[in-house]
Amino acid sequence: MRGENGATIVEERLRELGARLRGPRRLRSDLLAEARHGLLDAVDAYRESGLPAAEAQRRAVAEFGAPAELAPAYQAELAAGALRGLSLRVVALATVAFVAGDLTWQGASWDGSPPPAAYQLLSASVGWIWAAAFVLAAIGLLPAGRSALRGRAVDRAVGTALTGVLALGVLAGSALFAWSIGLWDAALTWPPMIIGAVVAAAGYLWLGRAAHTWLLATR
Repeated sequence: MRGENGATIVEERLRELGARLRGPRRLRSDLLAEARHGLLDAVDAYRESGLPAAEAQRRAVAEFGAPAELAPAYQAELAAGALRGLSLRVVALATVAFVAGDLTWQGASWDGSPPPAAYQLLSASVGWIWAAAFVLAAIGLLPAGRSALRGRAVDRAVGTALTGVLALGVLAGSALFAWSIGLWDAALTWPPMIIGAVVAAAGYLWLGRAAHTWLLATR
């Protein structure tokens, strides 16, 4: 049976391992919990074979491995999880943007001349940027067991490209919004435009947190 004094060495080893890991908090906690269960099972097995508690802990921890040896594999899993999390958010926000983008202007009382060609080009570019982000995110969501299709280097390349495209999308989207305000004075009082701006800002922050987590996990 497991006792409170049967986990001191185990917990110390897990603290050492956890201190080396960066990435999504929930996944990190799950990985450490899984490691804890495995270690405690090993301790129980050694205890049942007749070893004292302290020796059972030492053997289980020695068999588990040193944190420096274990951390790379755990960190790779965290990086993959961070990429999946970022990709899911991109797919969700890009879908909303594709569906709701045109609705922002539905019913608007635009009575001026057509927007300049550069504005229309920027508007089209925003759509293409988000389409590229969607494709990269779809690649990032491929199943984790894909050694034949992807490796860590490819994951890193996909994540780097995705964060770069997202940064470009934020800049282009912000520029388009600012330009829209300049072309149409009533934009700041048009409810769909206001709602769209609030949703976009919240979405950018949501994506920014996920991108930051991925960058930390791959550092």
